[in-house]
Amino acid sequence: MAAHLAMRSGNPVLGSDTFRKERVLSGAETMTIGGTVNKSALLFVILCATATFTWNQGQAAAGLIWVGVIGGLVVALVTVFKKTWAPITAPIYAALQGLALGGISAIFESAYPGIVSQAVFLTFGTLAALLVAYRSGWIKATENFKLGVVAATGGIFFVYLISFVLSFFGVSIPLIHGSGTFGILFSLFVVVIAALNLVLDFDFIEQGAEQGAPKYMEWYAAFGLIVTLIWLYLEILRLLSKLQQRR
Repeated sequence: MAAHLAMRSGNPVLGSDTFRKERVLSGAETMTIGGTVNKSALLFVILCATATFTWNQGQAAAGLIWVGVIGGLVVALVTVFKKTWAPITAPIYAALQGLALGGISAIFESAYPGIVSQAVFLTFGTLAALLVAYRSGWIKATENFKLGVVAATGGIFFVYLISFVLSFFGVSIPLIHGSGTFGILFSLFVVVIAALNLVLDFDFIEQGAEQGAPKYMEWYAAFGLIVTLIWLYLEILRLLSKLQQRR
């Protein structure tokens, strides 16, 4: 990641030079904050619809989870490299991720009744609180702030990658995945970093609107925001499950 670019987001799909690379034709419509909010809301509705479907599938949800995870990853990569396709791929991504989240949520709910409603409440409570803090100027996406969040996000990704590779050899990292003190502190740290990525996403969207990015970038920015929200929700779910295990 470049260290000295004006716009930066810890979100891997909202890269620091995304808007700089996009060009808008003279007289064409440009990106707005309101348009991005509307498209984010639409993606969320799509995600909730498919999540509800998977939630009600019982044992059949296992297959749908893999369809959502693998399909979502493929569509996300396509969206990142073909931003002009975002008006089509972003809704598809939301639908696929809904399939995965619905199944995953159902599994957690069966093990820890009530945990999903708590995770949803905390996710959107965090989103609302950070949006208010950002708009009021209490939290500012300064250069040092961005650098710190990006570095922490990269570190978390590296740890998860190592853990994933080791799992193929039957090796787990109990300090991270366990419900001990260290495991809970690690999950809490990841939740905080995921939440702070929302601040960078808010700043990224605002910068894109100010610079007059092409209209289709509203879909791309909404896609990036949904990626962060999904990550935050899953990490909160993991943290709550660890806390439940300690009871």
